[in-house]
Amino acid sequence: MSSHMQTGRIEIRPNALTALVEALASGAIEVIDLTQPLSGKTPIIQLPPPFANTPGWKTHEISHYDERGPAWYWNWFEGGEHVGTHFDAPIHWVTGKDRHDVAQVPAGHLIAPAVVIDRVEEARRNPDYLLTLEDVRRFEREHGPLPRGGWLLYRTGWDERASDQQAFLNADQTGPHTPGIAVDCARWLAEEAPIIGVGVETVGTDAGAAHSFDPPFPCHSFLLGADKYGLTQLANLRSLPPTGAVLIVAPLKLLEGSGSPCRALALVQR
Repeated sequence: MSSHMQTGRIEIRPNALTALVEALASGAIEVIDLTQPLSGKTPIIQLPPPFANTPGWKTHEISHYDERGPAWYWNWFEGGEHVGTHFDAPIHWVTGKDRHDVAQVPAGHLIAPAVVIDRVEEARRNPDYLLTLEDVRRFEREHGPLPRGGWLLYRTGWDERASDQQAFLNADQTGPHTPGIAVDCARWLAEEAPIIGVGVETVGTDAGAAHSFDPPFPCHSFLLGADKYGLTQLANLRSLPPTGAVLIVAPLKLLEGSGSPCRALALVQR
């Protein structure tokens, strides 16, 4: 508790952190895990030749209460920076090559308000569905403007496919077919919207067909070039309200890292 003198008396003000802890303990604020499990079965992006691909995730046992370590169990792991639920730092893309790496991202940016735009029905009818600027404008007319310094989370229902690599990438002879964001909308989100990043349920922030867009991969190109962030392979966005959630993102502090697997959590008032 804190206090100050006012007109000869002491007025007690509640401590905001204490109130938060009490709300978490009582269940008034719920913590929603937005993170997909990370293992050797986690789907990973597949780039066509001649491009190099990220390796999958592998865990190697060091000891397991045995002669290698009788009282402890631990592992070492290997995998790419952009595997599973992960954070894209601006330096990940050529347009942001002079911007922040993941270790340089200000800590204050890792806790921020979030809104959720739901286009599940559209994505079920058309796996190549693109979020449009009119979709965003319609959301703003109903729920108010996008949050300054916050995140736009784009729900498509794609997290339901996350345990199946083939269904998750949804590729055929013409390439992958997954929902994303239209070029003009990506440009507006990067250059005019007050947000700091975009989060999606798919393997990347861009649509599966974004290699054919002009420019290619506009979310990566525009958002990371504007020193904003990407967050991918999210889960449980269905549990969040359209507005009012607080997003906590915790990537590893990798020096010169282009990104990192992360734990993504949301705080929601019930």
